[in-house]
Formats: sequence, C-alpha cells, structure tokens
Amino acid sequence: MNMYQGVNFIELPPHIYAVADNAYRVMCTERNNHFILISGESGSGKTETSKKILQYLAMACPITEKLHTIRDRLLLSNPVLEAFGNAKTLRNDNSSRFGKYMDVQFDYKGAPAGGHILSYLIEKSRVVHQNQGERNFHIFYQLLEGGEDHLIRWLGLERKPENYSYLIQGECAKVSSICDKSNWKLVRKAFTIIEFTEADIEHLFGLVASVLHLGNIKYEEDSHGHAIIRNGAQIQWVSKLLGVPVSILQEALTHKKIEARSEQVLSPLNLELAYYARDALAKSMYGRSFTWLVNKINGSLANKEPPKKTVIGLLDIYGFEVFETNSFEQFCINYCNEKLQQLFIAMTLKAEQEEYETEGIEWEPVQYFDNKIICDLIEEKHKGIIAIMDEECLRPGEATDLSYLAKLEEKVGEHPHFLTRKLAGPETRKAIDWVDFQLIHYAGEVTYCAVGFLEKNNDLLYRNLKEVLVKSKNYILRDCFHASELDNRKRPETVTTQFKNSLTSLMDILMSKEPAYIRCIKPNNDKKPGKFDDMLVRHQVKYLGLMEHLRVRRAGFAYRRKYETFLERYKSLCPETWPNWSGPAREGVERLVKYVGYQPNEYKLGRTKLFIRFPCTLFSTVDAFEMKKHQLVSKIQAKYKGCLGKRDYLKKKKTAIQLQSCWRGVMARRAAKKRAWAAQTIRKFIIGFIDRNKNPNNENINFLHMMHYNYLMKLKDHLPKHVRDKTWLQPPTAMTKTSELLHKLCIRNLVRKYCRSITPQKIEQMRQKVVASELFRGKKEGYEQSINQPFEESRLTDQDISPKVHQLMLYDKMKYGIAVTKYDRNGFKARPRSLVLTQTTLYIVEQVKIKQKIEYTNLKEISVSNLSDGFFVIHVSPEDNKQKGDVVLQCDHIIEALTKLSMLASKQDAVNICKGCIKFNFQNKNAVIDFTTAAEAQVYKAKNGHLTVTSPRLKS
Repeated sequence: MNMYQGVNFIELPPHIYAVADNAYRVMCTERNNHFILISGESGSGKTETSKKILQYLAMACPITEKLHTIRDRLLLSNPVLEAFGNAKTLRNDNSSRFGKYMDVQFDYKGAPAGGHILSYLIEKSRVVHQNQGERNFHIFYQLLEGGEDHLIRWLGLERKPENYSYLIQGECAKVSSICDKSNWKLVRKAFTIIEFTEADIEHLFGLVASVLHLGNIKYEEDSHGHAIIRNGAQIQWVSKLLGVPVSILQEALTHKKIEARSEQVLSPLNLELAYYARDALAKSMYGRSFTWLVNKINGSLANKEPPKKTVIGLLDIYGFEVFETNSFEQFCINYCNEKLQQLFIAMTLKAEQEEYETEGIEWEPVQYFDNKIICDLIEEKHKGIIAIMDEECLRPGEATDLSYLAKLEEKVGEHPHFLTRKLAGPETRKAIDWVDFQLIHYAGEVTYCAVGFLEKNNDLLYRNLKEVLVKSKNYILRDCFHASELDNRKRPETVTTQFKNSLTSLMDILMSKEPAYIRCIKPNNDKKPGKFDDMLVRHQVKYLGLMEHLRVRRAGFAYRRKYETFLERYKSLCPETWPNWSGPAREGVERLVKYVGYQPNEYKLGRTKLFIRFPCTLFSTVDAFEMKKHQLVSKIQAKYKGCLGKRDYLKKKKTAIQLQSCWRGVMARRAAKKRAWAAQTIRKFIIGFIDRNKNPNNENINFLHMMHYNYLMKLKDHLPKHVRDKTWLQPPTAMTKTSELLHKLCIRNLVRKYCRSITPQKIEQMRQKVVASELFRGKKEGYEQSINQPFEESRLTDQDISPKVHQLMLYDKMKYGIAVTKYDRNGFKARPRSLVLTQTTLYIVEQVKIKQKIEYTNLKEISVSNLSDGFFVIHVSPEDNKQKGDVVLQCDHIIEALTKLSMLASKQDAVNICKGCIKFNFQNKNAVIDFTTAAEAQVYKAKNGHLTVTSPRLKS
C-alpha cells in the first residue's frame, strides 16, 4: 500500500492499489465522483478485490478522529454482509449471493465522511434449497459452530448442522477451507463496531433460528387430505422467537385465507401447498431481514454532516455463473452481468471510438461484439423474456412453466441468441431438455431449467402469513412487514421487474460517475493457487472483450478533456494563460501545451477536447502542476497574509481612532465637569471663609472641614517632642476648644510614653534626686549645679575595697562607696579615707583597716554648711562608747553622698544645714568649724583653734 500511494498510474506494475490510488487522487484533485466496476466470473476474486480497495482507501485517507470510526465500520460491514449474503457454491467457497454497490463518501479534505450500500436480489431460494455440494448462507453454520452456549440454548438450537433440513440438502455442511467459528467471532466484533445493540442481535438471531426451526416442521396428511402438524416442538420455538401465539401461527401454516367479495374463508392446504407456504415464509423472513440488516448498516455509516461530498463507488456483484442445472437465480445473475458488460462496452469501446469520430480525430474502427442484442432479448418491453414471464405470472388461468416455455418459443423463438429443444438442430437438441431453454450470452451458452421460474418470479406470501408477521413481537420482523401491505390490494411487482428496475437505477448511478475497471480472471475451476487453465483464461479474455479494449487503448489516447476543463486546471503553467485567458479555449490550450513542451505526436486537438496520447506526457504535466501549485500557494499565502495584515492594521487603526475620539470626548467632559465643580467649590469655600466664625451650616461646612483638616495636618508636624516642650501651634478661632483638648491629650501621651520608658534604676535615681531636692534645694550652694549630674550607684567598686576589709565587714554588701578626706582630732590633719555605706552600717576605711564603724541606729545627726564646700560632720550618739566622737569628712560629691547616707539610714530629718559654723564633739571635747567665703577654697586651723573652711561664692 505504501509503495503505490501517490505514485503515477504507470510507474509501477498494474495492481488493485494502483487503480484505487488513481481514483482517490483524481477525486480529490478534480472534485468529481468515481466508481470502480469489479467484474468477472463467480469465484474470480471480486469480493476479495473490493475488500482490498476498502483497506487501501482506509490507509490512504488523512487520519482524523472520525476516520477510525468510519474506517472500522466500512471494513467490518463486509464480514456481516458476507455472513448473511454469501454461501459456498460449486465454483466458490465464498460466493456472493446478492449484488452490492457501496458508495464511500469523502469530505473536502479527502477524509471518509460516511458510506451507503445498495443491495440487489439476494438469492432467497438458497434458504430452502441447495444444489449438491453447496451450502446455505454462512450465518447458519457460523451460529451453530461459534455461537455462545447461552445463545444457542435461548434459541433452542443444537450445534449439529445435520439436524436441520435447510442445511443438509447439498450434503456439504462441513467444509475444511472454511472456519465458521473464527468467522463468527469476526461477525460478533463487527456487530459491536456497527452499533448493534444486544436487543438488535437477539431479535436478528431469533429470526435466523426461526428459519432453521421452520425447516424442521414436518406435515402429515389427515383423512381429508389436508396438511396438519402433529409434532409441535419446532413450531413452539418459532412461536417463542417470533413472539406470535402458537395457535395463530399453526393455523397460518396449514390454511390459506381466500377473500370472496366481503367474506374471508380459511381454506385448508394440502401437503404440497403447506410446504410451499412454509418455505415461502422462511424465504420472505430471511430476505426481508437481510434488507433490514443493510439499512441498519447504512444507518451507522450515514454521513451526519450536510455539505456535499464526493464519492467513490464500489460495485461488487455476483459473477457470471454456469452450473449443471441453472435456475431462475442464475438467469437473474447472468442478466445482471450482461447489463454490466453492456455498460463496459458503452463507456469504453463504443463511447471512445464514437468520441474520436465526433472530435474529428483520425481513427480506424476496432470491431467488437456489442451485447445489446442479448440485453434487448431479456429486457425489451412487451417482447423480452422478462416481459413474457411477467405476462404469464399475471394472466388469469393456470399458468405453468411449460406454458411459459411455449410462450417464449412463440415470441422470441426466431432470436439468434435463444434456443429450446424444439427450436434446436439435431446436433444440439440432445443437450437441451424439454423444460429447458438456452441463451447465448456474451460469455457463452447457458442452459436454464424453466421449472420454478414463474413461482420464484411471483414470490408470493399468503395473506394470512403476512397478518401473523405484522403482529410479531420481534421488532425487526415488524419493521420488515408493514401493516400497509395488508391494505394494499394491488398485486406487487414481480421479482424480475423489481430487479430490472433496480439495475436500470444502478446503471444511471454508474453513468453519472467517472469509471475505473477491474476485470477478475478466474485461473482454474479447481480453486487451486498457481494453476492456470489456458483454455479457461482465453475464454474469459475473449468474452470480456479485453483484446478489443487493448487495441482501442493502444491506438487511442490515454487522456481527453474538454478545452475549458483542461485550461481551467493547468492554466497556471503558462504565463499567457495565467491568471485568466480571454480568448477561445482551444487557442488557450494550444498555447499552453506548446509552452509546456508537448511534441506533435503526443497530443491531438479535437473539435471540443484535447487528446493526450501517452500517460507519461500527462504525468509530467501533473508533476509540473504540483510544483507550480506550491509556488502559487506560496504567493497566494503571502498575498493573503499581507491582505490579512493590512486588514488587521486598518481595523486596529479605525478602532484606535474611535477609541481616541471617545476618550477625548470623555476627557473633555471630565475636564468641563471638573472646571464646573472647581468653580462651585471655590465659590463655596470663599463663602465659607467669610462665614468661618459662624456656626456650621451648608455654606461654611466644607470650608470648616478643610480648615480643620489643614490645622490637624500642620499640627501633626509640630507636635511637642518631649514633656518639657511647651510649644503648641496656634489654632483657628473655631478650633480653640479642640486645640486645648488635643494639647492635654498630647501632653498626657508624652507623660505616659516617658513614664513607660523609665527603668527601675532611673526610678531609684529619681527618688534619690527627689530626696536631694527636699534636703538641699534653696539651702545649699551648688545644688543647682548637681541637678543635671546623675547620681552614681557607687563611686567605689568591690575591687576598690581590700578583701581583708570585706572580711572585717563580715561580707556585708556595699551599697555605696566614695573617697573622702577625714580630719583627725590632732590638729585637724587631713587623712585620705574611703566612706563605705552598707544596709545598716557606715564604715570609714583606710586601705586594709576599718578605722571607724558607725551603725545607723547610733547616728544622731549630719551637719553640712550652706556654702559650696564639701565638708560634713557625722554626729554620733554619746551613748555609743565605741566611738571617739563625731567625724569630720570632706568629699567631692557631697549632695550625692549625703542623700545616699540619709536614705540608707532612713534619717532624712537628721540632715542639718548650718550657716557660719558647725559645732561638734571630739573625744568629749567641743570643737567648731567656721565656714566663710573667699576668692579661693582653703582649709586651715585658725588662731582661735577653730577649723576654718573657705569656699568661693558660686554664680546662680
């Protein structure tokens, strides 16, 4: 398939795929409908050829989502139709016992869009009778061999075909070359793909099984010579499967309803008529269910989209048949082949030669046999064999097959292609029986047995049997037999008339399409591969007219098209004809072929058409056109893209201008509205400014809001930074009260913020500062200068005190320590000491010694001058015998040291600030310290024996 896809017709050896590919490619490029006529004898391979073509089309089509579904349904419709419509014959193990024409529909992309099948004249008589060595339709054997156990039980069947009368008449129930079991699986799979429901399958096989049960119904004759059914087992199954009451079905199979004026009478049937009624029912049920099956498949293949489609038709119809005994079915089949041969001749040999003469092309006619004379013999109105057969079927009185044969001898006896025993000469008379007639077909002589012709042509089903089937619960049967048939009193058309009309319709369908032909040659009659019977092959080549056809093709032209069509398709190959040619089409084609480079022997110009002799010339033109098409497509694409780009640009430009215009209008309206609003607002604010000191009203409320807002926004940037910052923004008159409240709130927040930021150490220090303030503010010089100096926790560290001293202090923790100068009792000599304060005791320390220890309980008073000196006297209680008297000390941070001492001793009231002098006791002796001011600080012992301390006056 891959090898032949897209390849020119003559590049590879002839093949089925080459024909299919050529038809498909021409259909896609020229958008016209095609059909492929597959002809040949029975068993020559027509059905297999149609399968191969379908497989190729499925592969060659572009892959779409829909392709898989349509492809599967097209391919799997074949096994179903073959199962129900094909059978083993003497010539062929898979012989088509019906005609099939299938249209495969394609969309504009070349993808399959659907399909439709037409069926022709299924051989219903095979249901009830088969010749020796032949079988019934495949489906019966497939069902018995491969059917599921539950299905077989439900249908009341047995797996042995030998148990069924309709399956054993050819004595060939089993065939080694046919595997019914595997074919059954394929059919079941196909049912699923073709959208058969379980109910459809159940009712369909109910009909198939009913036919088998009908064949096993046996009649017996009663005392009156009437047919009766004694064993009701088979009819019980038929009743169940068809859904009709047993009594009604049994009555219909043993009686015939006769209508006389307004009355209806049931007339008992004899054995012969009863068997006829049974077989007629089986044939009618099977034949109509086959039609229903085809319609069901068509429903699944139907194209659901409305646009017009192109099609490729496949005609796979029964081939020419010649058996030892040829009956009505062979007559219809061979008549069909005559019509197809006539079509072949008309569309090839005859039409082509007539076309050359009409177009004025030099031509030497090729002689051929025209089988129109045989077709006329069979189908001519009022004179043909079919017309005579219908006349015999419809005429009043008792018509028999012999009377029909006599009428044929009378009407067409002189025809050169018709012969009976009576009309035959002495040499051929022995080969023809008294009930036979012989037709000389295009494929040779065929002798037909006229017995049963009239009966099969009538194909009548008793009215009361139709009434039973119309009321069946099997919906397939109800679809096949409509109640309207019972109301129609008109006699139905005969089988041959229906067949002739359907063939005429088929010919019209085929004539409307471009043809392609596949002639199947049967190599031998033994159904063996690799064996060629020369006589058989020559015979087929001769009657198929292949030699004459080859002569016409060889001498003729491979391609012909009207000038207008050819010029319209290939005008792009010549600059003079592209894009449009204004002159006569013939002149345009002449210039085109000369420009392309055709040689004089490669083509001819007719009156209305161009004729190309060699396929290679056409293929080179097609290849050039394909290359040119790509160039043109590129130009068209570029032009179209430019057009789209320009169109898109203009559209955007127009849209942009509209947007700009609308936006400018919006902006202008906004600006005008804003100006009006601004003017109104300004006016309102001017009035508000004038009335700003009045109570809020509609006139001044907005201005007041703005004034409040502006004041608050300014105030936000001018808030006090700390508690002592007394600045505050001057408020408008209307916000005086609000400003006061905000000021209080702000100060309160600053205070809260400040309070939250104070650490415990700072709180303690402030407590000490408060105590210092209570003790010294306004009483002692130097206090103001000490305010900004924070108190130290201690002026000495533990490392500044000797460990021995710590040991002597019994490791009492030092709370405060400072370096001091002590003035002793012997001439007030200055001695450097350390003052150490603990929680309960005061220590005066000299390096590693404790010079004096005073407990706070024995501390009587602390005296300090009001000047800026650093002297203070610690008075001890006289009852403290351990002390030698009061202690005179001097230090740099006197306010800090005395504040710490008074707080630790809890004797703030004991601090006494003296003016002029301080008296103290020293070893039971009274002494005085005089304090004076001078230019510089001095400490000395005066002549009066007092300790004199001078200090400079501080600037306040």
